[in-house]
Amino acid sequence: MSTDRLSRTFSALADPTRRAILTRLSGGEATVGELAAPFDMTFAAVSKHLRVLERAGLITRGKDAQYRPARLDARPLAAASRWIGDYAQFWEDSADALDHYLSVLQQFSEPTPTDKETHHD
Repeated sequence: MSTDRLSRTFSALADPTRRAILTRLSGGEATVGELAAPFDMTFAAVSKHLRVLERAGLITRGKDAQYRPARLDARPLAAASRWIGDYAQFWEDSADALDHYLSVLQQFSEPTPTDKETHHD
């Protein structure tokens, strides 16, 4: 089954370890050992995460067999951000509608002069 690039990006981002790896790589390239250091996992496990990130196009790897540093490639993140950004107008409209609804409710909950009983003794 073929998966589109945006789906591969979101799938890769679904894992917190892979997001942490991308955060680390945003500061510069790193080796598997450097990426594995903060995690309680083997180099093999980190390498599996790197393969997922590489298939999604989120990282590139060096060609030297002994030293294959990973580097962030943020282009797929830009596409994901644009896709999410397309919903900004929806959320803005939803917030405006909620604000209007709350204003209407507030008007109905405030006592009006006819609601107040006045007693003259």
